[in-house]
Amino acid sequence: MRHNKKINHLGRKAAHRESMLANMASSLILEKRIITTTAKAKALRLYVEPMITRSKDDSTNSRRIVFSQLQNKYAVTELFREVSQKVANRPGGYTRIIKLGLRAGDSADMCMMELVDYNEVYTNGKKAAKATKTTRRGGKKKAEAPAVEAPAAEEAPKAE
Repeated sequence: MRHNKKINHLGRKAAHRESMLANMASSLILEKRIITTTAKAKALRLYVEPMITRSKDDSTNSRRIVFSQLQNKYAVTELFREVSQKVANRPGGYTRIIKLGLRAGDSADMCMMELVDYNEVYTNGKKAAKATKTTRRGGKKKAEAPAVEAPAAEEAPKAE
């Protein structure tokens, strides 16, 4: 029976899969956005989000654990200095997957994976409001975020 075996093996042996996910996680942390297949992005999300959560606690032990998974000291430094400061108030959901369509060569489902707080289009350059915890019993109400307006299309100057 396949109880508790939900990992996507991605058609690779364990060592190859771990190495590939570590390289993709390093690229995501350093570049803030990568383009890959949807299956790899979903597997990467399960791999990288616990690391980002661990980076909120900047201790030697946390750095060692993350480095043992990433094997890239520049990515670890970037994660603990820059990324952890941006996601400090976020309770989870640090990545976003945006589907791009099918790849021309083999018709694989492609997507763009990015760190949520680094996209200026969705945040409009504003800081995100701190989310408050809500209850079913009508306790604290969540602060409503202002509606994001679509950027106005620039019009070309008219010839006279």
